[in-house]
Amino acid sequence: MREKFQRFYHCLAQPLQFRSRILLAVLAIPLALVFSAPLWTLSMQAPQYPEGLHLHIYAHTVTGDVAEVNTLNHYIGMQAINRATLSDLDWIPFAVGVLILLLLRVAAIGDLRSLCDVLVLFLYFSAFSMARFAYRLYVFGHNLDPSAPFEVEPFTPAIFGTQQVANFTITSLPAGGSMWIGLFAIGLLSAVVWNFTANWRENPAAGRGAAAPVGSR
Repeated sequence: MREKFQRFYHCLAQPLQFRSRILLAVLAIPLALVFSAPLWTLSMQAPQYPEGLHLHIYAHTVTGDVAEVNTLNHYIGMQAINRATLSDLDWIPFAVGVLILLLLRVAAIGDLRSLCDVLVLFLYFSAFSMARFAYRLYVFGHNLDPSAPFEVEPFTPAIFGTQQVANFTITSLPAGGSMWIGLFAIGLLSAVVWNFTANWRENPAAGRGAAAPVGSR
C-alpha cells in the first residue's frame, strides 16, 4: 500500500504530456465563450402571454423580458430583478478570468498536481455557483411582500425543469453558456485522466525508488 501511495504522488509530480498542454491551451476558448451565451433561461407561459416571457441569465447580466417580469413580480410581492438583487453575478467574471489564467499557466509550466488543483477549483466554483443560484431563487419566491395586491403561497421557482405557479408554467433550463462550461469540464477531466494514466504506466517502479522512464513528452 505504501508503494502505491509513493507511486501515486510520484505521478502527480510529473510534467504534463505535450499534447495535453495544447489541449489545455485550447480549453481556454470555451471558457472565455461562457460570456457569449446565457448560462440559464427561464420561460413563463400563460394565456395572457401567448408568446411567453423569457429571461436569459448570463455570467454577467440578465436580459429578456425583465421589465414585464418585474411588473408581475410587483403584483405578488416578489423582489424586482435588478443589479442589487443580482449582485452574485458580479464575482462570476472575476472567477472565470482567474480560471483562464490558471489554466494557461498550467498549460505552459504546470505538472499533473497543478492540473488537479485547477480541476478541484473548477468543481468548487461550479458547485458554489449552482448552490447560490438555487438559494437566490428560493429567496425570490419566499421573501414576498405581505402587502402585495395578490397573495400567493411562498414557492421556489424551478431550478431545472417545469413548474406551475398560479396560471403560469415556468420552465428553467441550462443554455449555451452552460454547454461551453460542460465542454470545458469534459476536456479538463480528460486531460487529468490522460496524464495520470500515462504517468502511472510509464513509472511502474517509482514506488520502490527505482529509476522511472519518463517517455516521450
